Amino acid sequence: MKKQGFAVTVALFVLLSMTAMAATGRYDQQIQQAVSQKIHDAKQLQSVSSSVEDGIVTLTGTVGLYQDKLDAAKKIKKLANVSGVRNDIVVAGENVPDGQLQQKLAKKLAYDRVGYYDNAFNYLALDVKDGVVTINGDTISDVPKDSALAIVARTPGVKDVVNDVNVLPVSLFDDSIRVRTARAIYRDSVLGRYASDPADPIRIVVDNGHVTLYGTVESAMDKTIAGMRAGSVPGAFSVENKLVVD
Repeated sequence: MKKQGFAVTVALFVLLSMTAMAATGRYDQQIQQAVSQKIHDAKQLQSVSSSVEDGIVTLTGTVGLYQDKLDAAKKIKKLANVSGVRNDIVVAGENVPDGQLQQKLAKKLAYDRVGYYDNAFNYLALDVKDGVVTINGDTISDVPKDSALAIVARTPGVKDVVNDVNVLPVSLFDDSIRVRTARAIYRDSVLGRYASDPADPIRIVVDNGHVTLYGTVESAMDKTIAGMRAGSVPGAFSVENKLVVD
């Protein structure tokens, strides 16, 4: 009896699985038509092809920008009855030497948040290898992170993006330390000049009361003074001075 019951259970499981697959796959032709229309309507996707199996859309072909690859998947995911997207599109735009691409991206990111409150409180670093851009660092919210990733994705020469950016936790305590540390550094008679170039400030990253300083300064003395000023701020648990002397 046990064997008979087990066999019935297996049979029901197989039947349900086949029914589910059939239900998923019955929309494939409809999905394919919708996907083909989306691709046809998008000028940047004219070299993209698609196939559909059991509701899963596979995209292949080439685009000019990495952002075009991301946009293609977003468009398809919104279509009715699509259960998933495999994005195998290759970015085949212009090739830019890694060093040149990194320099160009670094300049764009440096000026991205100029004029915003959080400019000095975010730190981002780039690495480029064979057109693959790895971006890491810390931001105080999703806004500067998303803005930086958008800049990278829209830059010609970028083939792929690895996002290792950490969004710091929301904390009024950390916000207070950020403001007081900025005041301590930029109100110093020696360090005040670093506030005159908003694209290259002394960057102040605060995570659960721990302060890290990033950026470039003109002398070892400036680096030492900045560390001392940050260390004098009440409430900061520790200060790590990663300023680079140029």
